Amino acid sequence: MKKGLLGRKLGMTHLYTESGEMVPVTAIELGPCPVIALRTQAKDGYSAVQIGFGSRKKKNVTKAILGNLEKAGLQDNPPAVIREMRLDEDPTYAVGDTIGADTFAANEFVDVIGRTKGRGFAGVVRRWNFGGGRASHGGAWVRRTGSIGMCAAPGKVYKGRKMPGHMGDVRRTVQNLLVVQVRPENNLLLVKGGIPGPIGGVVVVRNAVKK
Repeated sequence: MKKGLLGRKLGMTHLYTESGEMVPVTAIELGPCPVIALRTQAKDGYSAVQIGFGSRKKKNVTKAILGNLEKAGLQDNPPAVIREMRLDEDPTYAVGDTIGADTFAANEFVDVIGRTKGRGFAGVVRRWNFGGGRASHGGAWVRRTGSIGMCAAPGKVYKGRKMPGHMGDVRRTVQNLLVVQVRPENNLLLVKGGIPGPIGGVVVVRNAVKK
């Protein structure tokens, strides 16, 4: 990865191109992200930059994190989210710098990482799109799982069997989204298409790794 920032999903809208084509876009509040710490090949064995996003009350932050934030002058206004972004080469930033939405430009491609909406406990029909059983002739298992294993051999249920359970709330990456507009004055990034997560969810925006 060459660059990456933290942001917040604001929702979807649409824009019109000069030719009159309507483009559905997702608005992302991207940054500003203060640089908290740096990782270099010589000192740490890998290249990365540690950045923050948002804000929270000082009383809700541990002393260990506050000590780390003090080096960047953020102990009085600690960020709500702290992430470390792996880079291909040593970062050129300095501790205390602020990275904004202008890191990205229009017409380039990005990957967006977020957590999908949590759906709670769900059955196999909703969670895995099972067909279920018949509704006639005394079926009695319309939305049930059905057989999950065999009798004597192997005499168990294999791990990974699709079963009812917690649905959603998993990390997902949407690749190769086109950046339609960048509005640095409002810390806004408009990307074509949808991204994972609810409105207000924290996302990671990075340069497209695969095209």
